[in-house]
Amino acid sequence: MKRKKIKIKIHKYFIHVSMFFILTTIFLCINSSSSMQINQSIIANTKISNTTFSYRMNDSLIINDLNANRIVYDNMTIIELTNKLNRVLKGKLANYGYVYASKSLEYGVDPYVAVSISLLETGCNNGSCSSLVNNCNNVGGMKGSPGCGGGSFKRFSNLDEGINQFLKNLGENYYAVGLDTPEKMNPKYAESTEWARKVNNYINYIRKI
Repeated sequence: MKRKKIKIKIHKYFIHVSMFFILTTIFLCINSSSSMQINQSIIANTKISNTTFSYRMNDSLIINDLNANRIVYDNMTIIELTNKLNRVLKGKLANYGYVYASKSLEYGVDPYVAVSISLLETGCNNGSCSSLVNNCNNVGGMKGSPGCGGGSFKRFSNLDEGINQFLKNLGENYYAVGLDTPEKMNPKYAESTEWARKVNNYINYIRKI
């Protein structure tokens, strides 16, 4: 009888231990999945070729496919260009340098010009962005529907969409038809004749920084 009781107790013990490990494993898997979803929106830093590269976690898969040492613009690699742009992008646009760099190159747009237009239109160079970018993710003063707050400026569902559409518009409706400098863009892009001069001021600032 004692042996049977001992065997029953040992059997129950192993069942409890097994259940504990199963439940622990399930909990860790769920927690890990939740953490990965949360981390998609945070800023990360990594080092490639002794260069610290700031990027958002959901850019990492794209970054891993790039040749980090290939010159892409102004004698810089994509990482060096990203870091340069990140130094001037502040406020809501902070650490979106990689998006500007990669999408500008994809659409055949000068990254300096693209970022300079955004800085002029949003004021994000000093960290205090306009309500247009803060509330409606519009980084280039683009007009259209749905309107931002019922106005004529377009509202985008998120910042990635806003930046992508802004750069796509520059590529297709400006660069593709020969409007590839602020001076050439000015008559079509803005009513103010001072617009090109202001954009060029930002371009010179980015080059030096």
